[in-house]
Amino acid sequence: MLAALAVHVPATARVTVLETWEYEVADDGPAADAGQAGRFVSGAPLGKVPGALAQGVTYGPFRVIDDSHAALLGITDDRSPAQFAAMLRDYPGIATLEMIECPGTFDDIANLQLGRMIRAAGIATRVPRGGSVRSGAVELFLAGANRTIEDGASFAVHAWEDDSGLQANDYPASAPENRKYIAYYREMGMSAQQAQAFYAMTNSVPFEEARWLSAREMSGWVRFGPVPAYSLPARSQAARRLAHAPGVALAPFSPKEHPQGQGEERAPRLAYLDLAALLH
Repeated sequence: MLAALAVHVPATARVTVLETWEYEVADDGPAADAGQAGRFVSGAPLGKVPGALAQGVTYGPFRVIDDSHAALLGITDDRSPAQFAAMLRDYPGIATLEMIECPGTFDDIANLQLGRMIRAAGIATRVPRGGSVRSGAVELFLAGANRTIEDGASFAVHAWEDDSGLQANDYPASAPENRKYIAYYREMGMSAQQAQAFYAMTNSVPFEEARWLSAREMSGWVRFGPVPAYSLPARSQAARRLAHAPGVALAPFSPKEHPQGQGEERAPRLAYLDLAALLH
């Protein structure tokens, strides 16, 4: 399937790229742990991203654009919190996460942890024209201390499914499996009523399908307005805290720098779900 993606790299990079690339999905990837839920809608691998964004230092699915901007270009997993913390350790000035090609997550628990880390660091999230944020990546967009959606961005949601084949609606609303999402949305600024409504909307389609939202539709779920100011020292302090947070192991990880077209990727297992046929 072919798709055109227009990506505006921040002004400091002075690059605008319009390029066409092909979606590819492989059948190897991280195995699911017991009790782990994963959600993604498949798309472009890390090595197929346009122009300037296909170069530079990578930390898992994160790619550094410049000293104040990074991009999310891939599926998150259980290693992503440590990779994100390592990126902030090395680039504490990063203030904006450009969400370019974001299919979702292999690990919802780690994904929610990552979202809390984004908020704690005071990082803004931005979906440019042509950007795609799907499935579990929507939680990461909501984590932005300031959130921006450009016209032409797209979003997709669907229910999660655990390793037992059970989905959100198979559990009581009061079950911990459901309450953890409501609690997360509350932390991200939604009222109790808004959190319940948003969660119900995401679960209005089963795991095997996807509900697509335009930039305008998604904007209706996001509260825009004044947000606390996060200074560079505050972000640096957050980076140091995150780098030493319990359960975030940085020692085995080191960043990689890839020339164009040679990015490393971990493609999704088909055992989770491949919705490439539903992409538009």
